[in-house]
Amino acid sequence: MKKQKPDPLDRAALMHSAVDLLSRRDYSRQELWRKLSPKAASADDLESVLNNLAERNWQSDERFAAMYLRARSNRGVGPLRLKQELKQKGVSGDLTSEAMEQSDANWTQNAIEIAQKKARSVGFDHPQLKPKLWRFLAYRGFAGDVIELAIEKVMTERA
Repeated sequence: MKKQKPDPLDRAALMHSAVDLLSRRDYSRQELWRKLSPKAASADDLESVLNNLAERNWQSDERFAAMYLRARSNRGVGPLRLKQELKQKGVSGDLTSEAMEQSDANWTQNAIEIAQKKARSVGFDHPQLKPKLWRFLAYRGFAGDVIELAIEKVMTERA
């Protein structure tokens, strides 16, 4: 027996679903659109709900970008990768740049700490340590000059 699709939600039910989602964590406008569009009766209803949420400041891409940067940078993700992830979540480049400027993350120090941890797990005497560190930090989203500084710091501390 096939499952029946639930009836599309009207404006009030969409608002209730959106507030329910936002009560758990911040979402970008695009994320909310993706989550709610399959449930919406019309795109106009969904658009008006999202506008209403933004007017009330219950949904804010600025706040989402700041929260996302803070959470992910503390987990060892670099600025290049964070910019890419925020773009995929629908945050504009201007908002991303503004959030990066306001962020208190020290990308060089983060890269050094991550490189030290990785070097300990790989082993300082591993013949391919430098290339491994380079690839690992590049994958994490750090820029080339920051990667060079981090690797240099790890190698000098090892000696």
